[in-house]
Amino acid sequence: MKCELCLKSGQYGHNVSHSKRHTAHRWLPNLHAVKVVRDGKPSHAILCTRCMRTIRKYQAV
Repeated sequence: MKCELCLKSGQYGHNVSHSKRHTAHRWLPNLHAVKVVRDGKPSHAILCTRCMRTIRKYQAV
């Protein structure tokens, strides 16, 4: 589970309840399999939504 462009991956931590009990939690990036153009050829990539947004932003220009 890693973005192929920015290398964003999961993070570990704890949920902390009102009584201060710590339970393990893992936050995963929002990844999607998308088609992108690399070197003029379409290919598949697994990207996070932030990278998808950035690519879409600069392709419109």
